[in-house]
Amino acid sequence: MTDVARSEYWESRYLDGSTRWDLGQPAPPFASWLASEMALPLGRAIVLGCGRGSDALLFARHGFEVVGVDFAPSAIASATAAAARDGIPATFLLSDIFALPQEFAGSFDYAIEHTCFCALPPTQRDAYVQLTRSLLKPGGELLAIFFTHSRPGGPPFGSHPADIVRLFGRAFEILCLEPIAHSISVRQGEEHFGRLRRRDEQYTDRERSLL
Repeated sequence: MTDVARSEYWESRYLDGSTRWDLGQPAPPFASWLASEMALPLGRAIVLGCGRGSDALLFARHGFEVVGVDFAPSAIASATAAAARDGIPATFLLSDIFALPQEFAGSFDYAIEHTCFCALPPTQRDAYVQLTRSLLKPGGELLAIFFTHSRPGGPPFGSHPADIVRLFGRAFEILCLEPIAHSISVRQGEEHFGRLRRRDEQYTDRERSLL
């Protein structure tokens, strides 16, 4: 297992302040989307690799029932403190995303993706797809900001839009995958917004085994 797949690597990044992925605010594409007519009905959402919780808290402010998950203790401590300080009813869980409670299976209307998929070693991408599918109710949706830069190496590990379609297409119906026009300046032209719907069959024993 590579360093980037271990909680110790990410915890050291938080402790060192080497957190360039952390905007210190909700992702502008999510903020714009939630304020638009395209926003979806409220429901229960899980934010995988939530970090300090900016995106999770944004969705909670808009009325979603939110669970944020990260395996870096400092990140979860910051997110929990921010929720308490601002009186936002969000729950934060210290856990590896691949070791979640079994009762999470099929219990979410939405999964929120921003900087988790791009932080995983590419060898874990298939497992991530099956995990997100297993967390969602039939017909639930993955709302994602994908990093689509072409630089070698990572994290963040980039993805071509065609790779995203190939990876997610069997488990999800791709409702939307399009370039993001309005983001922070250093990410212009390097992000796609995805809205992917879990295909309608019930989750399987294999999906449960991933939790």
